[in-house]
Amino acid sequence: MSASGPAIAVENLGKCYHMYARPEDRLKQAAFRWSRRFYSEFWALRGVTFEVARGESFGIVGRNGSGKSTLLQIVAGTTAPTEGVVRRAGRVAALLELGSGFDPEFTGRENVYLNGAILGLTRRQIDERFDAIAAFADIGQFIDQPVKTYSSGMLVRLAFAVQVQVEPDILIVDEALAVGDNLFQKRCYQRLHELRERGVTLLFVSHDQETIRTLTGRALLLHAGRVRAIGPSSEVLLDYRRLLHEEERRWMRSEAARTQAPRADTHADTPRTQGDDDLSRRSFGDLDAEILGVQTLDGAGEPCAAFRPGDTLVIRVRYRVNRELTGISVGVRIRDKQGVKVYSWGTLNQDMAVWAGRAQGDALWDRRLPAGHTEEIDFVCDCPLGANFYEVQASVSEERDRHYNDQRILHWIDEAAFFTVLADRYEYFFGGVADLRMRAHVRH
Repeated sequence: MSASGPAIAVENLGKCYHMYARPEDRLKQAAFRWSRRFYSEFWALRGVTFEVARGESFGIVGRNGSGKSTLLQIVAGTTAPTEGVVRRAGRVAALLELGSGFDPEFTGRENVYLNGAILGLTRRQIDERFDAIAAFADIGQFIDQPVKTYSSGMLVRLAFAVQVQVEPDILIVDEALAVGDNLFQKRCYQRLHELRERGVTLLFVSHDQETIRTLTGRALLLHAGRVRAIGPSSEVLLDYRRLLHEEERRWMRSEAARTQAPRADTHADTPRTQGDDDLSRRSFGDLDAEILGVQTLDGAGEPCAAFRPGDTLVIRVRYRVNRELTGISVGVRIRDKQGVKVYSWGTLNQDMAVWAGRAQGDALWDRRLPAGHTEEIDFVCDCPLGANFYEVQASVSEERDRHYNDQRILHWIDEAAFFTVLADRYEYFFGGVADLRMRAHVRH
């Protein structure tokens, strides 16, 4: 692969496993070789093709069992493909299954040298890096204890510390960071951002959609071992949420059929009220209720798309119920232009405060809304946001309990509205994503 080529090139990749119904079938297969077949084929991956540019951060998402870990193992070189080709440019470091590559009988120190040697470092190079590895892992005297005595958190600390200190050209991370505590995760993500700035190629798998959105520029959605979508991370994550919604609907239909509980299902998954293909692409839901419009307004109730910190910001969501419903929640989510979620809130949040006696009013969740019912919800705040361009996402959902534990999306819209926050740095200025209204008191 030339120096100007991609860091990772995957072409028509496939991985097939042989599934035996009984243990003795393995012996029969060994005896009969190719004359007879005593197994069934399971293709964990099939026809997977994509490229990752040098220095790019690339995410992989999908349900459990979609083939994500198998794909990373093949790219890392720890598993051989059944068909297809993987090309890699440069040194590859991989943080895959927890503790993979560690000998449980060796101490942490011995495993550092073992892993460093596997990654192609000399003993002198490992010596030079050891103090930095130990400091990042921060496991104290356990560095000289057998790895088999480590907790899962200590194990991932040491594994991550080794992989990021060997100065890889390609770093592959599979969900492992979810094991560490909050402070360690913060340090890990800070280190990942540093590696990105140095031009390291990152291949990253996580179930945390916000992490994928903020850490990667492009992503791939795997489903049943095949590529379902590939492109900008924000668009792929919308496809992923749509996929999750489709699978939930199929499950609900099967449950309804099994229990013979009839349920009206007369609405398509794309908005009936919109002929706009772009809006259809940005939205999904069962449409038992649907969002009709979203506006941003100022404190006087006038349409407004530009605010200053402290201004009254109103987000007005108009929705309609298409069949009789109860347990409704209407919500909004605000993201900045980098795709970072800065806030999410809904009527159920307020309802919980009402039930707890911390707020007054009637709970929307308690109301039974008839088919055809239409109303507007105003979400109001004194704008606390920093100067930036913001996107509003809006949703209406059926909440089957009072704490967001059992949710059915009725309608979700990305890019439902936009607004800008401006700041005069010579009058009222602060740094960061939100104004904490901090005050300084001089004490003598």
